[in-house]
Amino acid sequence: MFDAIVMTKGCAQRILALASAMVLSLQGSLYAQDPVFSQFYAAPLNLNPAFTGNTEGGQVALNYRNQWPGISQAYVTYAASYDQFFPWINSGFGLAVLADNAGNGLYKTINAQLSYAYKARFNGDLQMRMGIQAGLINSRIDWSQLVFLDQLDPEFGLSSPGGIPFPSDEVPPAVGSSVSVLDVSAGLLLYNRNYYVGISLKHLNEPKFSFLEVNQNQNAGLPIQFAIHGGAEIDLRKLGGLRNSFLAPNIQYIRQGAFSQLNIGTIFRYYKVGTGVWFRQTNTNPDAVIFLVEGRYDQFRIGYSYDLTLSSLNGTGGAHEISVIMNFDSGRKESKYNDCFNLFR
Repeated sequence: MFDAIVMTKGCAQRILALASAMVLSLQGSLYAQDPVFSQFYAAPLNLNPAFTGNTEGGQVALNYRNQWPGISQAYVTYAASYDQFFPWINSGFGLAVLADNAGNGLYKTINAQLSYAYKARFNGDLQMRMGIQAGLINSRIDWSQLVFLDQLDPEFGLSSPGGIPFPSDEVPPAVGSSVSVLDVSAGLLLYNRNYYVGISLKHLNEPKFSFLEVNQNQNAGLPIQFAIHGGAEIDLRKLGGLRNSFLAPNIQYIRQGAFSQLNIGTIFRYYKVGTGVWFRQTNTNPDAVIFLVEGRYDQFRIGYSYDLTLSSLNGTGGAHEISVIMNFDSGRKESKYNDCFNLFR
């Protein structure tokens, strides 16, 4: 055991971050939770594959999230998707790509999925969408950034007084630093002009990651993510309010392994501008208040949100998120989109 370790604050934070990544990544199989966007409605294919084909002319969604920027790019997530509805077959098709960068490049994940959804209509205006996704998840670890115990000097920490890092006797595994697995998800939506409710199940096959080729016989795959979400569109003009204005209250609950998250809040839109606020709780702890501003111009919608941390991690800088939606349904009429999915377009 070390009698004393002298190191800078930045060095200590780096060791803590790297150690955390090692615990998550190197236990033979990977235990993790999926990245979740605060603007979940602006990443519809990431939310539920049943949203595939929400517009006839095609839609592009771009998302960027920087979580805990006070810890040197602790978690940075990017997402991009394209989807389109084909009315003659009542079906939507889409492609979604999500990239997650943890520990400033130490651990990277890319998730590429093809999506399909079928729309069915019941009596009245009640409709249903059934969706499925399938693709590959690739996880990659940068072994050069890992710090092992035999590299920690009791007096100098990670490097010599001359700034040269201490070497390690640890050898990267023969299987390499990249693992790719098949991933399958499904979802369901019920909706009419005023409200919607949906259920999604991600990682139905519980894909297994392993960098060290140990514990291969244990059931330790990526846990199934169960999510239920719902919302409504309230036309304020019908309540004596402003023309072309509405409220869109929404709720989302996610559970994956031992992790759970609840988001509840609303967006207010007036013509081409909007603002919103949400409260997020993780497990039994109040986690954050989320503030949003957004604007529209022709076929484009841009949103910015900030997560104000309420938990003990309030020194991490919260989270910044930017979304861009491009709707290429040319010549559309506004009345065509007067429904509960207006929030997602």
